[in-house]
Amino acid sequence: MKIWFNKLHDSRRQVVEVDGPEVTIGRDASCDIVLASPLVSRQHAVLRLRPGALELENVGLNSCLVGATELLGGQRLEFSPGERVRIWPFTLTFEQEATPTLTRAEIEQHIRAQLAALELEIHKLLLARLDLVDIEDDRTTLRARVLLLENHIEDIARELGLFHERNEGLLAEIAGVALRDLLVHQLVMEADWQAPPDLAALTSNEFDVPATLVPERETELHSLLHHLRTRLELGLERDADRRIGLVEKKYGDVFPIIRPHLHAELRKYLILRTLKKDLKDTVFGFGPLQDLLRAPNVSEIMVVSAEQIYFEREGVIELSGRRFLSSEVTEAIIERIVAQVGRRIDKSQPLVDARLPDGSRVNAVIPPLAVRGPCLTIRKFGPRQFTVDDLIERGSITRPAAEFLRACVIDDRNILVSGGTGSGKTTLLNILSGFIPHKQRIVTIEDTSELRLLQEHVVSLESKLANVEGTGAYTIRDLLKNALRMRPDRIIVGECRGPEALDMLQAMNTGHDGSLTTVHANSAAEVLQRLEVLVLMAAELPIQAIHRQIESAIDIIVHISRMSGGRRAVVQISEVAGVDPESGRVRIRDIFNLRGGSDELQPTGYLPTFVDRLMELNLLDAKFLYAKRGDDPAAQNGRARKNVITEL
Repeated sequence: MKIWFNKLHDSRRQVVEVDGPEVTIGRDASCDIVLASPLVSRQHAVLRLRPGALELENVGLNSCLVGATELLGGQRLEFSPGERVRIWPFTLTFEQEATPTLTRAEIEQHIRAQLAALELEIHKLLLARLDLVDIEDDRTTLRARVLLLENHIEDIARELGLFHERNEGLLAEIAGVALRDLLVHQLVMEADWQAPPDLAALTSNEFDVPATLVPERETELHSLLHHLRTRLELGLERDADRRIGLVEKKYGDVFPIIRPHLHAELRKYLILRTLKKDLKDTVFGFGPLQDLLRAPNVSEIMVVSAEQIYFEREGVIELSGRRFLSSEVTEAIIERIVAQVGRRIDKSQPLVDARLPDGSRVNAVIPPLAVRGPCLTIRKFGPRQFTVDDLIERGSITRPAAEFLRACVIDDRNILVSGGTGSGKTTLLNILSGFIPHKQRIVTIEDTSELRLLQEHVVSLESKLANVEGTGAYTIRDLLKNALRMRPDRIIVGECRGPEALDMLQAMNTGHDGSLTTVHANSAAEVLQRLEVLVLMAAELPIQAIHRQIESAIDIIVHISRMSGGRRAVVQISEVAGVDPESGRVRIRDIFNLRGGSDELQPTGYLPTFVDRLMELNLLDAKFLYAKRGDDPAAQNGRARKNVITEL
C-alpha cells in the first residue's frame, strides 16, 4: 500500500510503500510513517488493514481528522482507502492500487505557488533595473513609467526563457488560473451592487488593462470569455454572488473544453498580462489583496504571513493560494492601506486599528509585536444590505421567529443581541433596526460605523481615539451620555464591551424604550454574567442591584451563533422574565430555541408576558408564532388560540 503525505501549505508530497497489516504513524524515527513536527505525538496513530476498508486508531494526545470526523485519543474509526486523514499539520492519503489524484483546489494552490515564485524572481530583477519607489511616487509621468515597467517585465520573461517549450505544461495550467481570475474580475466589475464609491476608488487600479495591450489578442480573449460564460451558463443567473460561485464550482469541468482555444500566442499574452497586473498591483495597489478587496462574496481577509492569505466566503474560511512577494512587501502594502485612511504604522507604533471609507475594519500588526511577520485582518463591509427575508431564505431564522422580533421592535421592547465574534450580531442588529417606524428619532453609537439605517431621522455617532498628544478621545460612554441630551426616541449601541453597559441599562430604564444593542456571549444565560462584569467596570454595585437593573431594562435577548459549515443562525430567543425572589437573580425564559436535535428554531410553548399587548395591537398572530411545517392552518389557529387562553 502507498501512503502519500505532505505538510500544510507545502505542495510537495512524499510517498512511502508499506507492507503488513499494521502501520505506525508518528514523530518517532521507529514509526513506519515519520511526521517530523512537535505537534505530532511520538506514536500518534496506528493504521490497520481491514477487508475492503482501513481502520485508524488514535493513540496520541492530539486529535486527528478522518474526513470530517474528529478522532480523539483512544478512539478508532473505519474508513475507505481514498479518505484523507489530517494529523496536524500533515495530510495523509492511503492508496492500495492507484496514485491518489489531487483535488482542483490543491492543484490551484500549487499553480499559484509557482506563479508567486516566478513573480518574486521577476520583481527582484526589476529592483535591479528600476527604482520602483520613484515609479510609485512620481505621478506626473506615471503612464510612461508604467509602460516602461511593462516593457521590462516582458524583457525579463524573455531572458528567463519563461515561454520555452519545456514549460508548456505548467504554462497551460497558469493560463487556466489566469483566465478564471479574469472572468471573476469581469463579473465583479459588472455587479449592479458594487462597493461604495470611496472603497471603489481605494481599490481601483487604472492599469488593470495593460498599457502594452494588443487589440487583436484582447479581441480573442473577449471571445474566449464569452464562450466560457456560455459554457458555464452564467446568463441564467442574475445574482453576482451566485455567478461567481458558479465559476468557482464548475470552472474545473469546463476549462478542458476551452483549453484547445488557448493557442501558444494567446497563452503567452494572457500570462504576461497576468504578470503585469500582479506586479503593478504590488507597486501601485494592494498586491494579492487587490482582487479580494473587490470581490463581493469575500467577507473577511486574514493575512497570517507573506505566504498565507486566508479569506472568508459564505461563513467558511479558505486558504486563498495567493501570497505576497516577501514580508517587506507585506509591510509596505499594510503601510499603504493605513496611510490612505489617514493612519500610520511603524516600529514605534506597530499596531493600528483603522476603518476603510466604506466602514470595513482594518487591524494590522507588524514586528516587533508580530513575531512571524506582518499580519493583517480586514473585515469587509458588505456592499449589499441584508433583509429579514434574506435571513429566512438562508435558514438563519424562521418566519415565526422573525415575525415575533418585528412585533417586539415596533412595540418598543428593549432588545439585546448576543453572540460570538463574527457570528453576525451587527448584521442582525441592522436588520432589526429596519423595523423601527420611520417617524421616530434614532441615535446610533458605534466604535466603527457599520449600521446602515434606512430611516431618515437618524443621527450617527462614532467614538474617537486619542490624538498623538493623548487627548481628544471620546468613548462610547461619552457618546451615550451625550445622546441622552439629544431627545432620542431610540438609542442603538453597536456593541457594549465596557463600562458603557451601565449607561445603556440606565438609558433603557429612563424612557428610551425600544433601544437595541449587542454584547459578546456564548448563550442568552451567559449574557447576564457578561453584563455583571461590564457594569462592575463602571461602578461597584451589589450583584442583586445589577440584576434588578437588567431585569427592568431588557425585555428580549436574541442569541446568534455560527453553525457547522459556517452558517450563521439565531439559536435562541428569550425573555427576561423578572427576578427570582429567593436568589435575587434574573430569570431567563426561552421563547424559541433549538430542540429535539433540530437545527431550526422551535417554539418552546412559553408565551412572553407581553404577548397579549402584541395581539391587541395586531402586531402578532399566535398562529404564526406557533405554526409548524406541515400542519393544517385551521388546526394551527385552534391550537394557538387554546395555548394563548390557557397561558393567559
